[in-house]
Amino acid sequence: MAKGNINVAVENIFPLIKKFLYSDHEIFLRELISNATDATLKLKHISNIGEAKVEYGNPQIEVKIDKKGKKLHFIDQGLGMTAEEIKKYINEIAFSGAEEFLDKYKDKSGKAEDTGIIGHFGLGFYSSFMVADKVEIHTKSFKDEDAAHWTCDGSPEYALVKGKRKERGTEIILHIADDSTEFLEESRIKELLQKYNKFMPIPIKFGTKEVNDPDHKPKTTKDKDGKETTEAHKQITVDNIINNPNPAWTKQPADLKDEDYKGFYRELYPMQFEEPLFNIHLNVDYPFNLTGILYFPKITNDLSIQKDRIQLYQNQVFVTDNVEGIVPEFLTMLRGVIDSPDIPLNVSRSYLQADGAVKKISSYITRKVADKLKSLFSENREDFEKKWDDIKIVIEYGMLSEEKFFEKADAFALYPTVNGKYFTYEELYNKIKANQTDKDDKLVILYASDKDAQHSYIEAAKAKGYEVLLLDSPIVSHLIQKLETSKENISFARVDGDHIDNLIKKEDTKISKLSDEEKTKLDELLKAVVPSEKFMVQLEPMDSNAAPFIITQPEFMRRMKEMQQTGGGGGMFGMGDMPEMFNLVVNTNSELVSDILNTKTRKKQERLINQSLDLARLSQGLLKGEELTNFIKRSYDMIK
Repeated sequence: MAKGNINVAVENIFPLIKKFLYSDHEIFLRELISNATDATLKLKHISNIGEAKVEYGNPQIEVKIDKKGKKLHFIDQGLGMTAEEIKKYINEIAFSGAEEFLDKYKDKSGKAEDTGIIGHFGLGFYSSFMVADKVEIHTKSFKDEDAAHWTCDGSPEYALVKGKRKERGTEIILHIADDSTEFLEESRIKELLQKYNKFMPIPIKFGTKEVNDPDHKPKTTKDKDGKETTEAHKQITVDNIINNPNPAWTKQPADLKDEDYKGFYRELYPMQFEEPLFNIHLNVDYPFNLTGILYFPKITNDLSIQKDRIQLYQNQVFVTDNVEGIVPEFLTMLRGVIDSPDIPLNVSRSYLQADGAVKKISSYITRKVADKLKSLFSENREDFEKKWDDIKIVIEYGMLSEEKFFEKADAFALYPTVNGKYFTYEELYNKIKANQTDKDDKLVILYASDKDAQHSYIEAAKAKGYEVLLLDSPIVSHLIQKLETSKENISFARVDGDHIDNLIKKEDTKISKLSDEEKTKLDELLKAVVPSEKFMVQLEPMDSNAAPFIITQPEFMRRMKEMQQTGGGGGMFGMGDMPEMFNLVVNTNSELVSDILNTKTRKKQERLINQSLDLARLSQGLLKGEELTNFIKRSYDMIK
């Protein structure tokens, strides 16, 4: 029997490990199974190249609970270790990692900031002591040497003796501490295995289960009356393998059908009942290794609830669903899996975001998604248009946040009209340049954000033969700002931003029916009645059949407010503190406006102005509360 002290400067290191990592104590399970997987895959490699003269077979990893004995077992059929290898890898290398960890964190009051910190410092095996007050290793190497048995009770002392294990591989036994008995509960271990090891490359056994015997065909018999009875299926006991060692992302796209991708989506999100719209299979081995499958789900306008659904793996071991910094921000609304051994997962997020390899990965994913969207659009435009409303938020967000994606998006980003037609930017430009250029030859792109609320304005534009887009996503103000600064000689104008002849100014200006004197009189009258803190009065000669009073909101002011509400853009202008201001455009060629001027009594004039103003407000959904009550009462009085 060999006894010894692990070479460590910090006295009683294990309570310190437990103290600093306690918030992440469940990670021990991920680490021990990762070690077992490594040992198994390494054996496969050296047996394949002829370095190990052993049969690889069909190894599995087993997790067993001994609730009565308060023990948790991890058993593999991998490489195993000799006594010398235990001294080297367990007593020296791993523990030097533990010391390095404590040197860095022992003076900090908080917990370790990242669960990956354990692996970073070589603490994988020693994370066992977060939940155990004694750990045993029973191991036998694939080499022709004696088995070994290592024991440590949470102090720097260990015992190493000749072992009794007959089969190749390693069994680690954790004697669970009194404050960690949750890890003796089957439901808790099952939950963690599902969380961290669902797609590990080696089968993981956790107990057994009853299934129908595939070799047994139930007999069907008939009684004297001809009634059929089928016997019950014969049940057999089989290993309960809790993981899928060969998930879809590890296979070649050519080997997968559409149903395979949908099946894997259901495996990832068993509680998600809607099918994904389409998927993107990532597969690259240079200049970095990365595989994965990303899915476009149906995405609502509520951006806040969509994120953190992509799962990040390292060699099929779950790491995190916080992929910020690895996946471009606009794609964090997607779902799926990314697996890469090249992502330095055991360091801080700020380091990740500055890491060159990670930036290349992020750029690759952006390019791959753009290429996929382009091919989907080219292959089946009709289907792509049907899905546009469900994917537009992601694409528009990408156009705003990633310059390279913005450039590529010209090939597939769509601009729908209020009539349900869809144009690419180039198609839109060519379609409207003939009759939607203003007197300065600038292309004015009209849009609505709400078909119903802006119906009268849309109809006024359509009457002039103008095309009106329907842009209703929450980030539309940011997007059109980006397009105006990136594309030459265009501007966007919402249809209710002004009356149509002001939105697209032509040379043929309308002549007012009112004289200058009448216009001055009308202006004074309106300003005396219309509240100046809410409306800027604007006299405009329009078609006589156009509405007498039209409420508009200046494009710049409204857009800045909207941009501020969806993050950025308006803050520098202090829009948040400004009251809502509208323009009241009064049509000087309207018959009603002439009638108001010619009405004999001031009281009747004011009544007509208030009624007309309230009708305009009503059409914009601006009439509420007491003002709406007064309008209804006044309307009844007028029709008596």
